[in-house]
Amino acid sequence: MKKTTTIIILIVILLSFSGALYYLYSKNAEDPVVYETEKPSKQNIVRKTVATGSILPLEEVQIKPNISGVIEEVYVEGGDVLKANDLIAKIRIIPNLSALNNAKNNINTAKIALDDEERNYNRQKKLFESGVISKQELERAEVTYKQATQGYKAANENYDIVKTGSTKGLGNSANTLIKSTVSGMVLDVPVEVGNQVIESNNFNEGTTIASLADVNKMIFEGKVDESEVGKIKEGLPLEITVGAIDNAVFDAVLDYIAPKGVLENGAVQFEIKGTLTKSSDTFIRAGLSANASIILAKVDSVLAIKEALVQYDVETKKPYVELKTGENTFERKDIELGVSDGIFVEVKEGVKPEDEIKVWNILKKEGQN
Repeated sequence: MKKTTTIIILIVILLSFSGALYYLYSKNAEDPVVYETEKPSKQNIVRKTVATGSILPLEEVQIKPNISGVIEEVYVEGGDVLKANDLIAKIRIIPNLSALNNAKNNINTAKIALDDEERNYNRQKKLFESGVISKQELERAEVTYKQATQGYKAANENYDIVKTGSTKGLGNSANTLIKSTVSGMVLDVPVEVGNQVIESNNFNEGTTIASLADVNKMIFEGKVDESEVGKIKEGLPLEITVGAIDNAVFDAVLDYIAPKGVLENGAVQFEIKGTLTKSSDTFIRAGLSANASIILAKVDSVLAIKEALVQYDVETKKPYVELKTGENTFERKDIELGVSDGIFVEVKEGVKPEDEIKVWNILKKEGQN
């Protein structure tokens, strides 16, 4: 019995020893990890943030009538280029019956007063010729007669204005003719012949007849998230891309950042504006959607490495890389970083163009544990 137990123990020991030898052999037979390396390169690095918005005119002028009525004729359409005082439309007056009736009554009243003063003047004139009254009294009667004549004329003119919107002697002042107040391109004509329009006054902003703007002075108007607004400032350069215009980038300068944000869809948005440096051979239509790349920092032809090659010390959080010193041997080297675009980062100190940097975060091949 003891002999059998001893044999079993020896067999177990032998098997264990053989297993250990096989494990050590297999471990030594595995290929050592060979790390790849990359060298620094010269790069142009731009750090930027993106804002979405649209292209709008710097100044858009809305032409409104100063009298109510119906559009009788329209002389322009969108895209026309106008100068100041060019004719846009003509309005036909639809008179207010009450105002028309009052104007007509004023004519009759003025006529009665005129006839009375005319009779008085003729009577005073005969008395003066007979030597009954003085010249001063005749002149006083003459002045009163002339005033009555002027009042009658004014009543007739007022009647014409109420009825037609114009009268003799006004010439270019007739307010039935709507003219451009500025030079520029017609962006929109929201009215058609037959549309009723309301005059612009203290109680109503009036109906827009046409919108004009100088399309050579355009701006980008967009919004940035509150997480980005702290990174930007006025005066930064913008690169504007318009979706409807392929392969074109327009330069601009950030002019305005709203001091107050607006809550939209659960996030606070800040309005920004930038003036475009427009290319003379490219026509940008107002209202086109656009994206603005706000350039936060930019460096050209600097020594750079991929962000993925940078490691950070667990305690100090300072960046470093591992430089190749021999066959599969590496040495830690602290570095100073500059501008980063998320892919490449500028290296100010710590590496040279000829250095080989360890690619430390290689993804494991499929099937590896």
